[in-house]
Amino acid sequence: MRARSHPEVASTREAYALLGLTGPVEGAALTAAFRIAIKAARPEAAGGSDVRFRKTIAAWRLIQGQTAPLALAAPAAPPPATPVLAISPLDALNGGAVEVHIGARRLRVRVPAGLRTGEHLRLKAAGADGGDLYLPVLVRGAHGLSAVGDDLYMTCPVPPRLLEDGGRLEVETHAGPRSAWLVAGHQPLRLRLKGLGLPARGGRPQGHLFVTLEPSEDAPSAAEDLLVRFTRVWTPDRLAA
Repeated sequence: MRARSHPEVASTREAYALLGLTGPVEGAALTAAFRIAIKAARPEAAGGSDVRFRKTIAAWRLIQGQTAPLALAAPAAPPPATPVLAISPLDALNGGAVEVHIGARRLRVRVPAGLRTGEHLRLKAAGADGGDLYLPVLVRGAHGLSAVGDDLYMTCPVPPRLLEDGGRLEVETHAGPRSAWLVAGHQPLRLRLKGLGLPARGGRPQGHLFVTLEPSEDAPSAAEDLLVRFTRVWTPDRLAA
């Protein structure tokens, strides 16, 4: 029958004593004590022996095992992200009511005209603790419009012939049709329609509408555009008058 092996060091107290320590130490002090003890325990050193050498190593391992840091605890679940109040450029222009989900709640929020991306809308007593909740605002592109700062942006298809020959261009904007004149031989890539951006609010000025002109063979010609404007103005009732 095989004899049961006994540990080289029976207790932590004995382990500290083998390292020349009277009590627990940590870090650099513990390492320094082990180096001194293991050097003195070498068989070739005065007073050293194989048994003392093995026991010094066992003492070091015992202390290391008991003082090693515990495994890192699982990171705490991050708090739920604050919901973003996403609105369309038309909501930012005119204001209105939008829905926002806060946890399991669905709220209908009234937004004022002129909100910009990066601003915050305060909802009184809507927080989990009954305090105010500040929702970051994001003006997300929709309905052919996008918003950057105070200004709005859209694209408008234009017949290549109109860009080459020049003439009157009618742009359908959120505020109704607006006219611009194109100069022959000069092809602007973008038009600025003043005052058609986001409305002034607080310290923010009135924005502008920037229209990017895109050559398109599918765009109505100048004659077709005149016909559209004629039929818009001269309705059957007006012609019969």
